[in-house]
Amino acid sequence: MTDNQQEIFPLVDEEGRVVGKATRGECHSGSHLLHPVVHLHVFNPQGDVYLQKRPEWKDIQPGKWDTAVGGHIDDGETPHEALCREVREELGITDFTPEFMGKYVFESKRERELVYVHRTVYEGQIQPSKDELDGGRFWTIKEIREAMGKGRLTPNFESEFQRFFYE
Repeated sequence: MTDNQQEIFPLVDEEGRVVGKATRGECHSGSHLLHPVVHLHVFNPQGDVYLQKRPEWKDIQPGKWDTAVGGHIDDGETPHEALCREVREELGITDFTPEFMGKYVFESKRERELVYVHRTVYEGQIQPSKDELDGGRFWTIKEIREAMGKGRLTPNFESEFQRFFYE
């Protein structure tokens, strides 16, 4: 399995206004075309954080642990619509209440994303997609702190977690 390199993403300015379109391949080629994504951090009532394991076939950060839900906003889709779609596709969750935490620009050598960050507390059943993920589990804050900087977590998860949730 591979990502569809011809999938069309909207291009946005730093405020989130659509300014054009490009393919996934163009956006992930080092072009630094700014494209929007949504993230959802899922906490259980005890304060543990659910992380997904990225499959080895992913074109970015394969095999690393990452934000519970992360996905691109499709052309013509709002951030809220994308969030609900991605949460349903990746974790099988339809009954959650997202809290918007903020947005920021994440940049790596390969891409540049406008990230819409959300959190939720959830205690229902999570069914990670067998097609999109290599599973997932809840991590304690202590486990996350111990894994930081050791190459087990994605760099964008580490920077985002520190920005929004690190105490």
